[in-house]
Amino acid sequence: MSDEDYIRSGIGHSTPDTITVCGRDLAGELMGTVPFTSLAFLLASGRMPTAGEGRVFDAVLVSLTDHGLTPIVLAARLTQTGAPESLQGAIAAGLLGGGSVFLGPTEDTARFLHAVVAEAGLDGDSGEAELAAAAEGAVRARIDGGDRVPGLGHPIHKELDPRVPRVYEIAREEGTLGPHLRLLEAVRAANEAVSGRRLPINGAGAGGAALADLGLPPDLARGFALLARVAGLIGHLAEERERPIGMKLYGEVDRRMVYEPADRYGDGERDRDADAR
Repeated sequence: MSDEDYIRSGIGHSTPDTITVCGRDLAGELMGTVPFTSLAFLLASGRMPTAGEGRVFDAVLVSLTDHGLTPIVLAARLTQTGAPESLQGAIAAGLLGGGSVFLGPTEDTARFLHAVVAEAGLDGDSGEAELAAAAEGAVRARIDGGDRVPGLGHPIHKELDPRVPRVYEIAREEGTLGPHLRLLEAVRAANEAVSGRRLPINGAGAGGAALADLGLPPDLARGFALLARVAGLIGHLAEERERPIGMKLYGEVDRRMVYEPADRYGDGERDRDADAR
């Protein structure tokens, strides 16, 4: 490859008459034929999903679309309050809040499970004892290292995240219930046995495991979670325009705030006296 032709991409290209995406004519082959989720799958994996894979992938995205007035949503709605002309800014503010606590566990769980599956040599034929042994070793390593176990626990769904059994059910129906989802269940049981804490699998974790079982790269899992949450944010921002709460939230916080300067700032009056001397 010469210095003049190093800029290459196989994602999309356009000419005066055509638009090509992943080697397919956008207008003639994709529009009106391929669902958006299937196109997203194609863009990330390089292949179209089967009907069953598409159903599981779609279910995971739906499960991650919205979860109420979370900090991510509040960030978006408050940004729109301050800059109502910038829809993209409000959406970006919300997406930037996707991290280790909200949405991020999708990728954290996928990476964690993928590493354990690879290290233990697990596959679709692995037995329950093999899964349990791998899960126990991985859980002990996380706990001994002072790290949380990804995919477990939820601030609201203390006993059962209603999304989780549905993800497992759909994956089982479509034949995509693989080593990652099976290992996640073993991890839940191992965590309870090792730590004594009964933490349920959370929806983000189940989604990450399901995506890994579809063969999607674990380091892209958070991207899919963010893709899904964009739809939820658009819904919240549409509602914010019709029934705004941002300014009232700001006013409530302002009224409740107690001003307590930190000790490191010193005593302003004493400092002024010192300056005068």
